[in-house]
Amino acid sequence: MNARIKSTAPELQATEVHETQSGMTRRSFLASMGGLAFCAAVGSDGIRLMSQAQANAMANAFVTPWVRIAPDGTVTILTAGAEMGQGTMTSLPLILAEEMDADWSKVKLEWAPPEPEKYGYPNPSGAAGRQMWIVGSRAVQLYYPQLRIAGAQVRKVLVANAAQKWGVDAALLRTEPGFVVNPANGQRLGYGEIAAFGEVPGTLPAVDPKELKQRKDFRLIGKSVPRRDIPSKVNGSAQFAMDVRLPGMVYASSLHSPVHDAQRKVWEVTGLAASAEPESWNEEEVRRMSGVIAVVKLPNAIAVVADSFASARVARGALKVNWKKAKAEGFDSERALEDYRRVQDDATAQVAKIDAKGDVQAAFASAARTYKTEFRGDYAYHAQMEPLNAVVRINEAGDRVEVWEGSQQPDDSVSAVATALGMKPEQVSFNQCFMGGGFGRRTLGDYVAECALIAKAVRRPVKLIWTREEDMAQGMFRPQSFQRLEAATDASGKVTGWKHSVVGDGEGLLASGMRPFYYGIPNQLIERRGVSHGVKVKHWRAVGHVTNTFAIESMVDQIALDQGMDPLQFRFERMNATPKARRVFDALAQMVDLKAKRPAGRAIGVSISDRSGSLGAGAVEVSLNRKTGKIRVHKVWVAIDGGVIVQPEAALHNIESGIIYGISGILHERVTIKEGAVQQSNFHDYNVMRMADLPEEMNVRFVDVDTRPTGLGEIGTPFLGAAIANAVVRLTGKRLTHLPFTPDRVLATLKA
Repeated sequence: MNARIKSTAPELQATEVHETQSGMTRRSFLASMGGLAFCAAVGSDGIRLMSQAQANAMANAFVTPWVRIAPDGTVTILTAGAEMGQGTMTSLPLILAEEMDADWSKVKLEWAPPEPEKYGYPNPSGAAGRQMWIVGSRAVQLYYPQLRIAGAQVRKVLVANAAQKWGVDAALLRTEPGFVVNPANGQRLGYGEIAAFGEVPGTLPAVDPKELKQRKDFRLIGKSVPRRDIPSKVNGSAQFAMDVRLPGMVYASSLHSPVHDAQRKVWEVTGLAASAEPESWNEEEVRRMSGVIAVVKLPNAIAVVADSFASARVARGALKVNWKKAKAEGFDSERALEDYRRVQDDATAQVAKIDAKGDVQAAFASAARTYKTEFRGDYAYHAQMEPLNAVVRINEAGDRVEVWEGSQQPDDSVSAVATALGMKPEQVSFNQCFMGGGFGRRTLGDYVAECALIAKAVRRPVKLIWTREEDMAQGMFRPQSFQRLEAATDASGKVTGWKHSVVGDGEGLLASGMRPFYYGIPNQLIERRGVSHGVKVKHWRAVGHVTNTFAIESMVDQIALDQGMDPLQFRFERMNATPKARRVFDALAQMVDLKAKRPAGRAIGVSISDRSGSLGAGAVEVSLNRKTGKIRVHKVWVAIDGGVIVQPEAALHNIESGIIYGISGILHERVTIKEGAVQQSNFHDYNVMRMADLPEEMNVRFVDVDTRPTGLGEIGTPFLGAAIANAVVRLTGKRLTHLPFTPDRVLATLKA
């Protein structure tokens, strides 16, 4: 048989694919390695392990080990964490290594295949099935308990084998990194030595959560270790899909209708991008261009295939296409945003209730004072460093396909390719690659499905690269929104009533982060009013928490200023902040003296931050050039309760990344749409923050708690909008209410 055997270890990836002729099956290959293999169990209750014998007994089982221990002491652990710079690829196997007491210097990593039933976490929504989605800061918090149990099972098997070898009670033995030790006589057996003679029992030992290590005994968790992806990224050996080269490979670039045509919930759909169908185009003219191999019609695009990407890009630029009418035809984002107020005031508009408690009507009727403010936010592009790309090769028989892609949801990419080609998922072989940024955009298989169709049409391996212009024109944006907040206070100044309504496209994307659970407001009504324009919208770092936290915390600050109260004391005394919220605000106050006089022309603003189970409190020190309208963020402080911090340095970098990404979005990033088409085309007119504008200081503190990890990849972003606005109002007496705070908007606010 023709078997493809290649290492998928991130440290060893190469850009060439080598194929060998061998009569060896996957199962015999695993058996030939020697040592101990702990295979992934199939179940619905999370990651479990089973023995090789159990796996072999499963009829037609596709056996893939989760953990392998070789006689030389090498421990290979599969990592389900797609790596885009956040460190998940290292953090997940480290959790397992902690509980099995592995010597981290002898641990090697390999990508887990996209098989969620084996390597996924239970669906957090409670729905059936499992996922491998590295989104929403889920990875560490959702894999953490399962990986600890799996590591403890491996440790128990190693100890049991050593006990049998020595003829002693396993309960008398202990482990050190890479060794089982008998304290009574000092005997030691390395894990590799045990692997040479040991056996994995048919049924692995059960692990009671009480048997897991106590926090004080951690050797790896809570201690920063170098990320495994860094050396390969420094020396250039890290494999991104952009780096892959295959024999006979050709290059493709595609063009879609400039007018968006989202007819469905794009963020839930795998398959081709939501774009209108091409009707006619100048095919013959383009075919005659230098280097062009083919022009391929796709259901939603025209793709040019050439012998180099340079040729493909030039030919793509020469395409003249007539498109069918798209849903977003005539859409104007700025006009629509103003129309949202009418939707807000329309008594007949369709309303989705997000949350309700108490008697809001009574609270406002009896209020000593009421407040009402409106906030707006524009569309925002993901702006990932690496444009979307993928490589696809279909075998000669046309019944197998191999994919190279950097994906946040490899299981969905497999489904998208299979659907596009009319295959079954098991006919798709997926090679996970590193990603040059994702931020929520690399969670759909739209562009890889497109690449698969092109490869089928030209019968050659294809590398598809979306140009930056195409990536931006076909962006799936953070939704724009209009928000109205109302608050009622009693005679003592306490907030007793709260109304929050948001209007926009995107359903759940729009509503995330609307519940202020961190404040004990007795009477609340939170609702969403949906509209649909055909514009593609999707998860953007921290999703709706960015715009909703901005509105909520701006309103809180407005009331605190009106009452002449310190912003923290107001939250404690009159917003009834929860103990967790008090804890992060207290930690923030320990980091920075919020009452201290700032340098001339500077002011501090504070805000809470909420995302993925974590809670934070942040502050910024800003200045404002009143002539140009430019806001400068000089210093940032944020205190975060994120549970047990598995990798402190990686966690710190995640927060700093979120801060930079957030400031860029708050001060610069804006997508506008005219006649259904995106007006911006590249970074010359879609402005992102430059290095010269980075804060002088970013100070991060993690609150020390012994609770399960919560998400950290996005918690560094939501607080910045309100914190900056709350600082500006202290400098100017004027409140900014429209994201982003571009210089022209700031000047207009100052003049108002």
